[in-house]
Amino acid sequence: MNLATNFFDYPLENCLMNASGVHCMEVSQLEELAASMAATYVTKTATMAPRLGNPEPRYRDLPQGSINSMGLPNHGLPYYLAYLEKAAEKEPQQLIFCSLVGMTTSEIFAELKMVQESSFNGFTELNLSCPNVPGKPQVAYDFALTDKILAEAFTFFKKPLGIKLPPYFDLAHFDEMAEILNRYPIKYVNCINSIGNGLVVDLATEAAVIKPKGGFGGLGGAMVKATALANVRAFRERLRPDIAVIGTGGVTSGADVFEHLLCGASLVQVGTQLHQEGPAVFQRLLTELAAIMKEKGYQSIAEFQGKLQTL
Repeated sequence: MNLATNFFDYPLENCLMNASGVHCMEVSQLEELAASMAATYVTKTATMAPRLGNPEPRYRDLPQGSINSMGLPNHGLPYYLAYLEKAAEKEPQQLIFCSLVGMTTSEIFAELKMVQESSFNGFTELNLSCPNVPGKPQVAYDFALTDKILAEAFTFFKKPLGIKLPPYFDLAHFDEMAEILNRYPIKYVNCINSIGNGLVVDLATEAAVIKPKGGFGGLGGAMVKATALANVRAFRERLRPDIAVIGTGGVTSGADVFEHLLCGASLVQVGTQLHQEGPAVFQRLLTELAAIMKEKGYQSIAEFQGKLQTL
């Protein structure tokens, strides 16, 4: 099977990459991703200054996925930019993504200006959807604020920019956000971040399984796949054709990768399963994807990508 694809001007060996919260905190982990079967990878979502994140325990694997309230632990944007600039010097044609988030709009603009002034020319992913910082709402649920941030950002940011979105659950919200995004020269959207503020109870201890926010945390893994696919499909149908969609959420098998592609994803990110299996997961997923394509008679991703049928 030919698993190769393209992301804008970048030819890639396949469609897989990590999700920005997983296996990308340290330079050593980024180098492991670079050496894995993932076609590309994204750095840990960075704030301007380093953050320790929320108190432990803040992550729990579950039978059908995971719950976390990490609180954006990271080494700060300068740490990741330094890595990206060195990586670009070694391999100028390599595609890597830089993920960033701001605690305030001023911090968002300061971070984007830092990237703009750097030698990094890959894709920057602006995370407007982190649900796990106490006291900080998800920006992308505020449509007017999202519009305002993008309007200001594109007055000075001229490098490729993508937006990481939270899950939406109402068709009117898909319509409204897509209308905003279509006004700006964004390159892609990433659907979805974790489903915010779930609560998991340990029956034996009669307590929440994580500590921050009274046990409330973002849900990921298999349990969120249907929501992720709906968001990929909804935005693929509503966005300009030149805006790509990256699918994230619920990928545990090659079949899940196939479904994200079928719904219109250009690339597919792996989070919870990567945390559970490590970078070897990419090889397994690609082997399973190739087997499904062979069974269905597809020779390339392009033959079925974005071609979901409806009844």
